[in-house]
Amino acid sequence: MRRVCVVGAGSSGIAACQALHSRGIPFDCFEAGSSVGGNWRYNNDNGMSSAYRSLHAKSSGRGMQYAAFPMPDGYPDYLSHEMIARYLDDFVDHFGFRGRIRFRTEVTRAEPAPGGGWDVTVRRRDTGAEYTGRYGAVLVANGHHWDPRYPEPAFPGAGTFAGEQIHSHQYRAPEPFAGKRVLVLGIGNSACDAAADCSRFAARTLIAMRAGAHLIPRYLAGRPADYLTLMHAGTMMPLWLRRFVVALLVRIARGSATKYGLPKPGHRLLCGPLAISDSLPSGLRRGEIVIKPAIDRFERDRVYFRDGSSEQVDVVIYCTGYKISFPFLRESLIGARGGEIPLYHRVVPPALPGLYFIGLVQPIGAIMPVAEAQSQWVADLLEGRAALPPEPEMNREITRYRTAAARRYARPGSDDIHVDFLPYLREIRKERTAGARRSRARWALAGDQVPGSSRRYTSVRRLAGSWAAVWTGKPGPYRRVTGLRSIR
Repeated sequence: MRRVCVVGAGSSGIAACQALHSRGIPFDCFEAGSSVGGNWRYNNDNGMSSAYRSLHAKSSGRGMQYAAFPMPDGYPDYLSHEMIARYLDDFVDHFGFRGRIRFRTEVTRAEPAPGGGWDVTVRRRDTGAEYTGRYGAVLVANGHHWDPRYPEPAFPGAGTFAGEQIHSHQYRAPEPFAGKRVLVLGIGNSACDAAADCSRFAARTLIAMRAGAHLIPRYLAGRPADYLTLMHAGTMMPLWLRRFVVALLVRIARGSATKYGLPKPGHRLLCGPLAISDSLPSGLRRGEIVIKPAIDRFERDRVYFRDGSSEQVDVVIYCTGYKISFPFLRESLIGARGGEIPLYHRVVPPALPGLYFIGLVQPIGAIMPVAEAQSQWVADLLEGRAALPPEPEMNREITRYRTAAARRYARPGSDDIHVDFLPYLREIRKERTAGARRSRARWALAGDQVPGSSRRYTSVRRLAGSWAAVWTGKPGPYRRVTGLRSIR
């Protein structure tokens, strides 16, 4: 079996490594930093981590844990970035594949190779040395929270603003803003945390937003809020009923977000990002954080807002999200349009055999179990235990998904990586089962042994001219058959 390349050793990358390692599939993992953990490694020397000092997970430990490596008893409900980084280190060492990770090595280019496979060029960060290797497949797991997105176009006057402007990607701690007037732009998780952090040190803290968001407390009915996404009963409910139940629990726990002065949310509950925060509502109630509408323009050291008001501001922190980008892949190659990549079940680009994306989703829930499930499916494909459907069928699935996403989410196109936690895991399980059936049928047509099985298929021609397979129970060699659609 040809060697596989894994790009990145964050929480998604090491899930891919574990799946390959457990199957005996040879692989190399390239990580730009000196440690595993990706976004959860505070001050990661890969330069891509957006972790700040006060960061705690928005999903519970139970929701974040890998199925193959449950979190230890005694861990708190919500883990700090230090605890998560330690858990990821323990995961790698428990399964024993740290030696397969090439640290301080970044992938600079990946191209389809003549005759199949992929040519991957990497660069050693310490020496600058580059080399290219041939791989049977590439698993892209470098994350999508590392390339900061600023408002486009920039606000009028932003270029001549006398104060400091940073992205939340650069934010680490609030002490540098002590005594300053700080404006936080956005209403996502990082914006809530940054505003709450800075309000303890800044002379004045403002938070500006175009529209409100659904603010969810960490606990609902005495349990971590994401337990609702882990309940199988919840997946049986239609979306409107799930929205009603969650909204009712939030209203009981906290009341309406508008009572804190927040504008009405710009999208329906569960139809866009959620903000998990207890500290922002507390800061608003105490008057430590002031809400402002969207920015209209900058003038010297003042910021003007769309309601006509203005404030003198020393620092602006843009919590405006991230671009989805892969510098080592040609945009024309992957068919990206504004960050959108057409992917079968959010993993497989139909026209690029051997290329897979792990963790390129934004689940309503945690990413780690999702990346683990995706990796197991890809390992099935690499081993030949599962096969993909024809390309037109994959494209139809992508179209159905995009249509459903456009119906559900407030910003069609920009939310094409959103998935529901348990429904998506069920979707991957169903695809693995269907892929196994396709693989058995294809190997049956050739009379070959099914990968991973000790039994051999024998093909027989029926009178109607179709092919069928019967088990003979005789072992046979594993070989790829010319003329069959390649198993990826």
